[in-house]
Parts: sequence; structure tokens; C-alpha cells
Amino acid sequence: MRKLFKCRKALSPVVAAIILIAVTVAVSIAVAAWMGALTFTFMATEQITYTNFVWGTNNANCAVTIKNTGSTDLSIASVKIDGTAVTPTSFTPTGSLPYLLQKGNSVTINMTRVGGAAFASGVSYEFMVTTAKGNSFGPYTKTAP
Repeated sequence: MRKLFKCRKALSPVVAAIILIAVTVAVSIAVAAWMGALTFTFMATEQITYTNFVWGTNNANCAVTIKNTGSTDLSIASVKIDGTAVTPTSFTPTGSLPYLLQKGNSVTINMTRVGGAAFASGVSYEFMVTTAKGNSFGPYTKTAP
């Protein structure tokens, strides 16, 4: 039995070092690829820019045009006027809440005040858009003509 163990040959230190280095490099490549994928996931940002604003006839309604200037698509969850959520009367292009706004695209949101009252001339109103992720953009302040 003792002869069996004496006849076995071990790996040379050079071969063992090469194997150890190869395993280390393979693991580091796998970790780098995983971290790179995480970085792109966390770098996706939502950003909205207000690009146009139009008051309707007799200030009965208003239309706000926004553009998705972020690095990912976003979903508009709510629109508020002076802190009160409103239901937009229409979107151009068509849709409803929640409204998917793709990266680089614009949408015009047509809305009226809660209760249907006209916007008072000379009064400033704050408009805010909130996304499905909970990011709020605004307030965007405009004064009714």
C-alpha cells in the first residue's frame, strides 16, 4: 500500500501556477461582464423637457407638449395642475394614462381644470408630470393670458 502513494506524481509548481492564473482570469472576466450589465441597468434615466404650451379658446383648456430626453422609455402615470391630479382629455399621439413615452419622442397632453372651470386670466398655474417610477418633473409654471 505504501508503494502506491510513492509512485504518484504531483503537479509541478509551474503548471499549478498557470492553472491558478487561468482560473483567476476567467472569474475576473465573468465578474466584469456582470458588473457591466448592472451599470447599464442603473444608468437608465428618466428625463422630461417641457417644449410647448398652448392655451385653448377662452382659457377653457390647455395643451402641454413634453419630450422624453432621458436614456430610457418612460410611462406617464399622472398629470397635476397646482398639485391636483387631472385626467387629460386627450393625448397627441393618441393614448391614455398610463401613457408610454418612448425615448426621444414627444407627446401633447390636452387637459382642463378639475370641475371644468376655465383658467383665470393673469393667474399662474403649475403643471407637473409624474412617471410610473415615481419621478416628478416640474413644476412647470405658466400664466394664463
